[in-house]
Parts: sequence; C-alpha cells; structure tokens
Amino acid sequence: MKGFWHDAVEFFPILLNGVALTIVVTIGSLLLSTVLGLVWAMMRVSGIGLLSGLSASLINVIRGIPIIVLLFYLYFVMPDLGVTLTALQAAILGLGIAYSAYQAENFRAGIEAIDKGQIEAAQSIGMGWWLTMRRVVLPQAVRIVLPPYGNVMIMMLKDSSQASTITVAELALQGKLIASSTFKNTSVFTLVALMYLTMSIPLILLVRHFEKRAGKR
Repeated sequence: MKGFWHDAVEFFPILLNGVALTIVVTIGSLLLSTVLGLVWAMMRVSGIGLLSGLSASLINVIRGIPIIVLLFYLYFVMPDLGVTLTALQAAILGLGIAYSAYQAENFRAGIEAIDKGQIEAAQSIGMGWWLTMRRVVLPQAVRIVLPPYGNVMIMMLKDSSQASTITVAELALQGKLIASSTFKNTSVFTLVALMYLTMSIPLILLVRHFEKRAGKR
C-alpha cells in the first residue's frame, strides 16, 4: 500500500494532464451531440415525411457504426478526402456524432411524452409549429429528458477513453504510457480507475437527483 501512495504522488501530475484532455473531449462532444441530437429529433417529429425518414436513416446508420471505427474514419480516412483533422478535433467530432443518435432518441421520447392536447391548444391560438415547440413543448421535454441526458454524460465521460486509439493523450492513454515505461501496471491503472470514478461520482449523484425530481411529478 505504501508503494501505491508513493507511485500515486509521482504519477498524479502526469495523469492530471490526461484528465484535462478527458474533460475537454467530454464537454466538446457532449455539446456537439446535444445540438445534433436535437436537430435529428426535431426532424423526426416534424411531421414532414422526407425529414422524418432522413433523420431515422441517419440515426440508424450512426448507431450501427462502432465509435472506434468512426474515430478511425475521421482521423485516418478523411485526410485522403482532403479534410485533415487533429486528433482532438476528430475525437470530439467522432464522439459527438456517435452520441447524437442516442441524444436524438432521448429528445424524441421527451417531445412525444408531452400531452398532444397542449400542442393542439397552442396551435388553436395561432402558434406555428416552431413557436409551439419553443414555447410549449421543449421547456417541458427538457425536464423529462434530464435523467437519461445525465446517463449519456456518464457514458460519454467513460467512452472518451476511446480517443486514445487516435493518439489523444487523455487519461487512459497517459496511464498506458506510464505503465509501459515503468511496468507498474497495478499502481497506474488503479490510479486511473480512481480518477475516472472521481469524475463520474458527481454525475451519478446529479442523475440520481434528476430521477428523484422526475419521480415526484
């Protein structure tokens, strides 16, 4: 145990640099997935057959491609097509696109959970489709989707480790590099696991809070 604490003091500053990149990847991809997911969801519930079908097809395609393959495609294949991305940009873009499909389904479920009578009432007083969505549907849908949205945040934090496959030096890759050079696998990966857990616990508590609030309504 004494050896672990000695190693923790030595390796912690290096791993902390990885934590910073992990947070950047997580926040960046979360924002991107939220925007794209909302767009896909709005297309899906628009009532326009072409948009709805296009959205459903995009969601199915995105969900059918493993995240790691999407990251490889963006980082290794796109340069052949004339678009060169840094590893960090490819990681944020890849994770954001991958999770936009799950965000879209969460948002769609929240929108469709709103009482249709409210939508009809809004439209009866002259509100258009977009105004009804903005003022009536979306504010209520946000409260419904908060618990699953929190779960997506937790999964995205953990899946940010896949960015290491395209050389983003986030927490998982920093741990792997330290372990390969020191051969202290137990100490390094125990510390990595504890750091992921430390970042995840506040999100887990936040999700629990949202679930309790949702259960009271």
